[in-house]
Order: sequence, then structure tokens, then C-alpha cells
Amino acid sequence: MKIGVLTGGGDCPGLNAALRGVVYRAHTHGHQTIGFLDGWKGVRDGLSRPLTLAEMVGVTGTGGTILGSSRTNPFQKPEDVVKVEASLISAGVDALVAIGGDDTLSAALALHHRGGKVVGVPKTMDNDVNGTDWTFGFDSAASVAMEAAERLRDTARSHHRAIVLEVMGRHAGWVALATGLASGADFTLLPEEPYDETRLFAHVQRAVEARGYALIVTSEGIEVDAEKPSAGARDEFGHELLRERGVGAFLAKRIEVGTGVEARSAQIGHIQRGGPPTLFDRLLSLRLGAQAVDLVLEGRFGQVAVLRGEQVTGIPLEEALKSPKIVNSSWLDLLHTFDA
Repeated sequence: MKIGVLTGGGDCPGLNAALRGVVYRAHTHGHQTIGFLDGWKGVRDGLSRPLTLAEMVGVTGTGGTILGSSRTNPFQKPEDVVKVEASLISAGVDALVAIGGDDTLSAALALHHRGGKVVGVPKTMDNDVNGTDWTFGFDSAASVAMEAAERLRDTARSHHRAIVLEVMGRHAGWVALATGLASGADFTLLPEEPYDETRLFAHVQRAVEARGYALIVTSEGIEVDAEKPSAGARDEFGHELLRERGVGAFLAKRIEVGTGVEARSAQIGHIQRGGPPTLFDRLLSLRLGAQAVDLVLEGRFGQVAVLRGEQVTGIPLEEALKSPKIVNSSWLDLLHTFDA
């Protein structure tokens, strides 16, 4: 067989390890692999290259993706759909592994519905794909955000300020949750909960009175009741580019006006996406990449490789995409234990 693979959407640590899992597992069973460049764009435009064992040797600990990525939506235009199907036939691809988040996997599902032999691997630093306990990229990104929060705590303490750290997270606040809990933030704002400015101000004032500074962590995707940060441009899947909303800067201004405490903000942004993956993400990526090939060899097309407990398995793409996995009540209860 010839197995194609792509990495789509935002990059994150662990993508190259997942590619290594795909290539090595396919080779073990005597099959070839080719990589499509820049996500679905490469499939649409017929841009691919062979993937060999030799180039996979040292990639497990590297960030980014050696194939490149994009947020291309191959089903946005009818003519692009024709190009995608013709490209796969021209390349002699027997099955396709799509590595990505909701948008990349949604395109994979659309291709599956048209008869395409495709399986998925969930990748997102947001950890918001349904049906899997964890997605690779999350542990690495949250670890970087945690370190940033701890560094900001030092400068907040030195200058007696309130500092807001804005982290990534559109509909799900997993990164903010983990960052806030692990760094001991005084207050953490998530998309799963309504914005409560009164509570925010009270926590800031209490922290400043107790030790002279406050640390706040917020997801970039929170909705605020007061003057809403300006909306940004949108990508090909219709998603607002949240970096342009400036939620962290907005909150810092509100805190300063509402409490009289000098406030600053920091937006970690794409720093979370780069760098080497953590041990957990390396192992998870390798396992999911290998499992995707197993799904292909078993003919379980239209499925996505997931982690459930200690086991990797496959579930239907429809199940993984039915709705974003958001922070649940038990995690919220734990979070509020520490912001009392």
C-alpha cells in the first residue's frame, strides 16, 4: 500500500513524532508513505514527497512539522473537492492519514463521506477533541504557559502589580485551567464560565492586600459583559482570529480602572506552539501515529485514533467531532478550590 499523511491547522509539539509513528508502523508492515505538504493545501494542489525512515530518526524531539501546515479548507469550493480527489488518485494513495484538530478532521470526515479512505489523528494544544482523554500538543503548550506564568509572578511581585497572562483557547479553557492550577494563579478565566467582573476585582484586591501583587490567567476566547474586545479577521473555516481581540490587555485595563491596582498583560500566543514536545506528548504522538496505520490496515476508515485510559483505539470521526470537549464541572470545582 501507499499511505499518505498530512498535518493541518495550527502547529504544535508532537507533530513530527506522530509522523514518525505513521512512517515506522507502515514500514514495519511493508508499506510506503508519502507526505502532503502544508496540510490539505498539499492534497488539493498535488504537492507531496516520499517519507523515509532515515529522515524520521531524529524528529521525535523537534517542534513544528517537517511537512508544513496551513488552515486550508479543501471543501470550501466545489472545484477544490474535485482537485483533492484527483490528487489522491494521481499520487496513487491507497489511504490517507489526516493529523489535525477539528477543522482538519472535519475535512477528513467530508472526504470519507465521499468514499475516501481516510483516518484521523487528533492534534490540538487546546485538548478539545471529543472521545480522547488527551490530545498531543496540550501538555507541551500548557507547560510553556505555566513557566510563563511563574516568570510573570516574579515581575508582578517586584513591581506590586496585577499581571494578566492570556493563553490560547477558543471554546475550551483547558490550557488556561492547567496553567492557572499549576502556577497557582489568583484567578483564572475560562470560556466555560460567564465573565464575572465583580469576582475578578475582589480576587485581585484580596491578593494585592495579602502579598502586594496578583496573577490572573485567561483564555483568549472568553466573552466579556463589558465593552467587548474588537473582533479580528477570520480563517477559511470561519473562525475569528482571536489574537486580534486583545482580551488580556482589555482585562488589565478593566482591573486598573476597577481596583486602582497597576496592571499589565502578556499574550503568550504562538510561543506555546513551538519547541520540543514533553515526554508525555512524545509518547502519545508516537502511539497515535502508529494506531492510525493500524486503523488503515484493519480497514477502519472514517475513524480517528484516540487515547482512552491506557489504551489507544479508534472511534468514528463523527463521535470525535460532535462537539468540542470543554472543561467539565469536576475540573471547575477543583479550580475554584484554589481561588477561594
